[in-house]
Amino acid sequence: MTTTQPGRPPIVDMATWQAARDELLVREKAHTREGDAIAAARRRLPMVEFDGKVEVVGPAGPVPFVELFQGRDELVVYKHMWWDGAPHQGQCEGCTVTAWALKDAAYLNARGVSFAILTPGRWDEVAAFTEFMGYTQPWYSVRDVAEPVGGEMGYIMCFLREGDRVFLTYSTTGRGGEVASGHFALLDMTPYGRGETWEDTPEGWPEGQHACWTWRSDPDGNPSWGPTSRPVPQWTRPGVTPEQTLGRE
Repeated sequence: MTTTQPGRPPIVDMATWQAARDELLVREKAHTREGDAIAAARRRLPMVEFDGKVEVVGPAGPVPFVELFQGRDELVVYKHMWWDGAPHQGQCEGCTVTAWALKDAAYLNARGVSFAILTPGRWDEVAAFTEFMGYTQPWYSVRDVAEPVGGEMGYIMCFLREGDRVFLTYSTTGRGGEVASGHFALLDMTPYGRGETWEDTPEGWPEGQHACWTWRSDPDGNPSWGPTSRPVPQWTRPGVTPEQTLGRE
């Protein structure tokens, strides 16, 4: 009992579906085990010591980087890109999406891991942006701070503390940062996936669009990178619609 509709998976009975699902499960389990092996290798990476007293700027003014651990031994940070002088909707779409997905670090904290977001923006601009977005996680400006605290943005980085000594243990960027945004993994489970051109999809599926096409939308929720668009999470903020400074400039 198999029928096919344009742009849809074949329709089969439950037994046929279960057999196909079980076949794929073998590959999924192998993928999980390989991920476990990679994580084990990641735990065995060497680490680099740097000056944990280097100052970053937060709501209370300059503080040494080591304070971001909040007394815990481990710290994960996301390094958020920044456009000086841009309106809120002109900030990095990808970083905005990632920061929105990382609003709550309760489970990291319960495991003894602190979390913070670093950005090279001037603190007055950063403070206004985080208030507008309703972020609850700690943010700090690392303007003019050298790597690994400052430097290139768009990274997830992990640090370890021994007293006042601080070490960099891991760093990833690009698609490595997708781990922070669970919606990517959920979309990958759906029939149409992310709807992006690079994906391997069956013939007749909806035509894919450019990578990350859903990161911005217009006031009606339509994906758009035009002059009236902004990062998707911003439309949930109270009062954002009347903003007069739409666009990237």
